[in-house]
Amino acid sequence: MARNKYPEETINQILTVALNLFIQKGYEQTSVQDIINELGGLTKGAIYHHFKSKEEILQAVTAHLFQGVDDMLSSVRDDKELNGREKLRKISLVSLDNPAQDELASVAPNLLRNPKMLAALIENIIDKAVPIYIQPIIEQGMRDGSIRTDYPRELSEVLMVLTNIWLNPAIIPASPEVVLRKVKLFDEILKGLGLDLFDEQMIQRYEELLRMSAREVSKEN
Repeated sequence: MARNKYPEETINQILTVALNLFIQKGYEQTSVQDIINELGGLTKGAIYHHFKSKEEILQAVTAHLFQGVDDMLSSVRDDKELNGREKLRKISLVSLDNPAQDELASVAPNLLRNPKMLAALIENIIDKAVPIYIQPIIEQGMRDGSIRTDYPRELSEVLMVLTNIWLNPAIIPASPEVVLRKVKLFDEILKGLGLDLFDEQMIQRYEELLRMSAREVSKEN
């Protein structure tokens, strides 16, 4: 690959190749040289011109994978026409419709064997998604009466950890049927806490992602 005179295109190519390698081989098993080999002609110096280390590449990959999501989630959080519960439903659906979910499901990564990718996901949940998007919505719901809880931070973390880890077959392998049973149990738990989150549209979206992941697993086997 000839060196691209447009830095943004070069960076995007590096990140696309790095993401595929991190998922297929694992972060620890992927070297900078592996990335260079897949780029066909780009020198190590050119990569280090944009990224100081493999760790920095991983951070950029994580941001690149979910680019544009912040704007979408912010628009839902700041929508003055919706109450807290309505925002939480919509933000959950927007997250499921994120193209990154399709990309992750289509390659069926086993994140338990990819601790760096898993750690990046968890760090993003705890340090960014919870305090910036989810907790403010739950606190609004407490004020407008649509959400009943005395523990907004804790409920925010429970929502994000369970939906992104416990319900994620890329982290806890499970058949589509088992995951759907988990979703229904999660729905019952949330209703018991006064939060009616899941609707038919969200259940259908879960089913789509699960079918996609199951197809990729069957191809590999």
